[in-house]
Amino acid sequence: MPRLPQALFAMTAEYVPQVFPPEVLERLRESVDIDPALVAEDFTDPRLKDALARTEILVTGWGCPRLDAALLDAAPELRAVLHSAGSVKSLATPELWRRGIAVSSAAGANAVPVAEYTLAMILLAGKDLLAARDRLRTERAFAGWGLVPGIGNYGRRVGVIGASRIGRRVIELLRPFDLRVCLTDPYVDEAGADALGVRLLPLDDLLHTSDVVTIHAPETPRTRHLIGRRELALMRDGAVLINTARGALLDHDALIAELRTGRISAILDVTDPEPLPADSPLYDLPNAFITPHLAGAQGNEAARLGLAVTEEAERLGAGQPLAHGIVQSELERMA
Repeated sequence: MPRLPQALFAMTAEYVPQVFPPEVLERLRESVDIDPALVAEDFTDPRLKDALARTEILVTGWGCPRLDAALLDAAPELRAVLHSAGSVKSLATPELWRRGIAVSSAAGANAVPVAEYTLAMILLAGKDLLAARDRLRTERAFAGWGLVPGIGNYGRRVGVIGASRIGRRVIELLRPFDLRVCLTDPYVDEAGADALGVRLLPLDDLLHTSDVVTIHAPETPRTRHLIGRRELALMRDGAVLINTARGALLDHDALIAELRTGRISAILDVTDPEPLPADSPLYDLPNAFITPHLAGAQGNEAARLGLAVTEEAERLGAGQPLAHGIVQSELERMA
């Protein structure tokens, strides 16, 4: 029987059984020799010295320390980093690619629940469900059944900011519905938009014409406060802004000022800072709906991330290219 490559978990230890439940761990261990009881939370821990020296594959996740030159010197056999979460920006360094180490991410798997959350919020916002629920809770009565003007999802325009993995998944999930979907993304041309089945618009036009705007762009120096006072003022009355990307893409002071007018609403799963300070007006504004960064993989969804890593390990073992490899030159454009 051929020798399995040596692998090591590198993440916050409590996440290992959540991301790699028994059935996923069992499958992973068919491709790599890995001990779930040995988890690297600090690469300078002397107990890890021998294990690092033998490690060929690092299975990383939330809480993994930076993979710098010192770590790579301690792991001379390392040839692949398989990340069981989304962004690798917090841990990846140029030294990885300089030494020819392959890097893969489960960002595609994590995109699934974020897109599902976004879809749900788009449809619920179209029915004014969040505000209606609060009104009913306060009034404890309603006038009875009747056609409510100004709500509904038929023919609404959804504006997607960013054709990221999540943005593309949202577009895919929206196809069965009677919605008009438009996109803004500086890296997508008309042909690319046609392939996605959406209309390409400049950001200002998208904001001005959309009933729902959902943000799926990466956080970079160029996208910080991408949506500020001027952009919010462009949104049409009654529009809803959804952010599941990064809090810093949205100027929260400008958002609070706009929400206080009652003109638009916002659904935020990410904020800046995160969490919000206890005295933030966003907690109390009736047209702000805040969730605690739960759109990404939670509960049983975490196993999807572990499965994505397991499948990458299987590809390595079969001599196949990684399906979700990350190219260094594209890192800045990624979440």
